Amino acid sequence: MSQQEIIYLDNNATTRVDERVLNAMLPYFTDLYANSTGAHLAGLTVKEAVENAAWQTADLINADAEEIIFTSGATEAINLAIKGLASQERKHIVTIQTEHKAVLETCRFMEDNGFEVTYLPIDSDGLLNFQLLDEVITDKTLVFIGMFSNNETGVIQNINAISKILKSKNVLFFCDATQAVGKIPVDVKKLGIDLLTLSAHKFYGPKGIGALYVSAKAKIKLSPQILGGGQQRKSRSGTLNVPGIIGLGKASEIAVNELEKDKNRIYLLRQKLEKGLLQFEGSFLNGDEENRIYNTSNICFPGVNSEQLILALGNISVSNGASCSAVTSEPSHVLKAMGLSDEEALSSIRFSLGRFSSEKEIDIAIERVLNLARQLVLPQRR
Repeated sequence: MSQQEIIYLDNNATTRVDERVLNAMLPYFTDLYANSTGAHLAGLTVKEAVENAAWQTADLINADAEEIIFTSGATEAINLAIKGLASQERKHIVTIQTEHKAVLETCRFMEDNGFEVTYLPIDSDGLLNFQLLDEVITDKTLVFIGMFSNNETGVIQNINAISKILKSKNVLFFCDATQAVGKIPVDVKKLGIDLLTLSAHKFYGPKGIGALYVSAKAKIKLSPQILGGGQQRKSRSGTLNVPGIIGLGKASEIAVNELEKDKNRIYLLRQKLEKGLLQFEGSFLNGDEENRIYNTSNICFPGVNSEQLILALGNISVSNGASCSAVTSEPSHVLKAMGLSDEEALSSIRFSLGRFSSEKEIDIAIERVLNLARQLVLPQRR
């Protein structure tokens, strides 16, 4: 099967690198290969390019370049943000049951190291109950960790409302915005976000590069998790991934300029996809219909085993769980938290569209998914 035949509808997992991003990166593998710490002309030239990429990345979220720490991706950034707070006096963390495993597993690590963690439930639409958040915060609460847009359902939390509660109680706000940055407007200053993670490969940049935003205003002192030469203001040591940083900067620049164009086109494609797929008898959308990012649909096909359907689809790439997971027989913890049964969760599939999705691909996907789902439905459901 050739690459040209692939219909890729798993863009929340990863995206194809934009050709403009690739072209920006290529010189830093060949001609401009010096380390950014070199004091010679070659090193200073690369250092200037890295600083420019920091400004490009910061501009995407309305931050300052000095507030950006480059990491290997969102998972490392999440670990640095949470573990980096270990020396703080307050030892209570509040988060949500539907967070990414990188957050949940790191929070469990913190529990093993003297912290108390409260895992808040969500309603059937995937949204947080603000009153419940307000009630669980105490004078020992250090930070609230909440995802901007859920990676499985696309549900967008009311970040502004959450931030107001936290600011009124002097609690830090760490927002995992990995699925939001580069797709929708994210303004850390207007939203009152203190820490934020992003990853280039979620918005047409390369894998292996991400960033952690740390608010200068909040005066947060994070303990570094990687020690060494003291790069990046001693926050994260190690030789910088210069080509990756250049790619992240370019992807950020493109997103700033083309965000609305991408949004309008992809939204129409997603609406067409949903209208077609919800023709399957008994099918339903998982997650709030309105408060949802424009590229994501998570649909339950009752009586259909999602693993079998994904395999049968062959060249059509979709997912039945988190982007970091392979096909799995375990029901999604996100869908379970929203009240779905094991059977319903295991019959659900996530479709996530992107910049390179086409109307022709959507037409093919609708026809193939419906035909195969009807063939695979369990006998007792027929």
